[in-house]
Amino acid sequence: MEPLVLPKHSDLSAYPLGFLDQHFKTLEDLTSSSHLFNSLSNSCSDLDTHLFSLQTHLSKHAVSWISRSFPGKTALHKLKLKLASSQYGAGSKKMQQILFELAQFAEELRRIQNIQKYVDTTLELEALVGDLEDATFCSVNHPNGNIFSVRLSNSLDFQPKKERLLKALKVLNEIEEVLVRVAKFQPQWHHLLKSVDIRVDKSLVVLRPQVFAEQRNLLASIGWPPKLITAESGNADIYGIPNPLVSMQGNQRDSYCHSALALCALQHLQTRRERRQLNLFGQDCDANLWAIDELVSPFASRIEYHFLRWVEQPEYIFALSYKITRDLIVGVDDVLGPLIDKARLRSYGAKAAWVSAMVQVLSNFLTKSIFPSLYEKYKEKHERAEVMSSWLHLIDLIIAFDRKMQSLLNVENYLFLKDTDMFEGLSRSISVLMIFSDRPKWLNVWAKIELKNAWKKLKAQLKDERAWSIDNMCCFDLNKEESEQFLLSTREQHRSPVIAEAAVKFSWEMIERCQTFPAILPRVQFIRSTAAKFLWHFLNVLLFRCKGVESRLDNPQDEILITICGSINAASYVESKLREWSDDVRFLEMTAAENDSNIHRKNYVTYDNSHFFGEEIKSLLELEKNWLMEIVAALLRQFETLSWEYIQNKNHFEQEQEEFTKERVLVATDLFASVDFVESLDGLRRQLNACKISLNPKDFLDLWRSVADGLDHFIFCSIIFTSKIQFSSNGINLFEADTQALFFVFKHFCCRPEAFFPRIRETLKVLKFSGEELKLLQVALCNDKNRTKYLHSLGISHLSFDQVDKILNSRK
Repeated sequence: MEPLVLPKHSDLSAYPLGFLDQHFKTLEDLTSSSHLFNSLSNSCSDLDTHLFSLQTHLSKHAVSWISRSFPGKTALHKLKLKLASSQYGAGSKKMQQILFELAQFAEELRRIQNIQKYVDTTLELEALVGDLEDATFCSVNHPNGNIFSVRLSNSLDFQPKKERLLKALKVLNEIEEVLVRVAKFQPQWHHLLKSVDIRVDKSLVVLRPQVFAEQRNLLASIGWPPKLITAESGNADIYGIPNPLVSMQGNQRDSYCHSALALCALQHLQTRRERRQLNLFGQDCDANLWAIDELVSPFASRIEYHFLRWVEQPEYIFALSYKITRDLIVGVDDVLGPLIDKARLRSYGAKAAWVSAMVQVLSNFLTKSIFPSLYEKYKEKHERAEVMSSWLHLIDLIIAFDRKMQSLLNVENYLFLKDTDMFEGLSRSISVLMIFSDRPKWLNVWAKIELKNAWKKLKAQLKDERAWSIDNMCCFDLNKEESEQFLLSTREQHRSPVIAEAAVKFSWEMIERCQTFPAILPRVQFIRSTAAKFLWHFLNVLLFRCKGVESRLDNPQDEILITICGSINAASYVESKLREWSDDVRFLEMTAAENDSNIHRKNYVTYDNSHFFGEEIKSLLELEKNWLMEIVAALLRQFETLSWEYIQNKNHFEQEQEEFTKERVLVATDLFASVDFVESLDGLRRQLNACKISLNPKDFLDLWRSVADGLDHFIFCSIIFTSKIQFSSNGINLFEADTQALFFVFKHFCCRPEAFFPRIRETLKVLKFSGEELKLLQVALCNDKNRTKYLHSLGISHLSFDQVDKILNSRK
């Protein structure tokens, strides 16, 4: 018998070395070796018995499964003999019976294959879970405590002990690979998944606290978090903050990197498990990075001490939060960035996680210590004014802080993220304004304060009458193309009063204050409660201003027209700005989100889904149209009043000879027109010029064309149809002179004003028909088919044949 030879130290694996180190620490431990030998012998005997039992159990199942294949083999042999000895038709009962038996046989084979897969998967998982439990047992029972400590890293057995934990994490990932495959392709094996998850959870319950504890111990050993040294004055001046992560060297740096890598790997595993258990394959779970959270957590309690001292001076709170984030972000990214990438954590990276965590610290403090007290004070009327000022100051600080934090991150670098939900999640996590997202009462108070503040500023400007002054520098240019002349963009081009620009400015300021608000629907709610309501109030101001002079429109003086035109110009300018805003991509997104949310609600306010400000635009257009028509109606009524005697006097159209009396006046066309008519035209000219100076070009174009159309209809009906005038040749000349005077009034607005008086122009043409034209017209009367065609050939397209006939009968 050969003598027993102990193996060399270098030939032993990590597990035997760990076992020997654990049980034989000193020479005295050798005296208890016999007890250890007996214990090991008993354990080996039990394990052998258990292994033999498993082998026997597996053999029985294998024999059982193999025995099932014999009847199948026999059935196939019989089928082969039957097919060889005789032929069966495809539709015969015998063939159908054979095909049925084949289908049953195939189903049985598939079932056997599934059982085999199940057994193979179970054995694979059993081996992996066993390895995990062994690695976990060794890690937990390690005699030297923290395996990543600097002291341990100097020992000879550091690498084997460190590898145990990394091996456990590797096995965990291998187990998850198998479970993911099972969950995707064999979801019916849910009992297997559940049983494995239970055993893995038991191991994770042991490993997770150990990894976190080791990470915290290492952070404490390197001096994290760094001290915040304030100035002697006690204000917000903080000296440069040293970063212990940057100052780590050698073994200390290696120990921290190994610990952080283990933590990242554990989170990667946890993320995969959550995605599998929630059936979210291919999607990312929105979670913070644990390694970053461990850096921020000790900071939170330390800086809260400073925050509480500055509750009455919140600008110091934001300054300190920004300084900590900015001074430490580079070191955090340099050290943890590669480790996060190595652990394959699909997240926003170390920078984004660091900024997000610091934003969350500040948000938690604001929601816990500042905003609740402000909200309660707002309910008390006697304290409301002070609360409004404090609330607006805080919002200003939050908006500025959000923008500075986003500039640290340079959010544009994250636009490559193909998952829009991930980008939206990034935006949400770096905005302090998100504290209002889940607190609609706070959001409602904020909106009310913003609205009251904006309305207060506008009312102060409304008291100054100069706010309604109109800039008259922009004038018509008949040499310009019409498309260029009526493209209005600026307030001056709209001839809008200054107050309209102020209203637009205050509305946009309220909209901009929520632009860093990442959640779309709360942002929509805020804008509807602030800017939209503010614009409705301004619309009421314009309407009230118009109604204030409505009773004096029967005698429209220049100041009355200027007042109404100013309101129309203001409405036109605001409406153009709302259209411009609604075409912005941010408002298009909000419109789509609002429409989608409204589809799922039974009771909701219906908005114009083509524009975000659709209802406001519609109301402004209605104000423009209604009061423009009020001016047109007032001008026509006054013209009718002034020209009443002219319309009623038939004699000057029926007299045979021209008499140049004081009732006739020479017009620019070398014709003598009626004084009564010229006086009414002069009043119309003054009012139109006042409107031209006061009204924006686009609306004035509609106004004078509407007036021209009304005059065309009024004069045509009053002179030709309602009065039984028999025009003499001199009367026709007088009517021509009067119409030329009418056209001359509108000559300042267009090159060919007669084109906008088609009835009067064609009436004059019919009255001046020659004898040959009258004979041809009589011939056409006999042919119903060619009547209209012949009238068009004579230049008559706006008068019917009956109207032409009546005009001809009015000639002497």
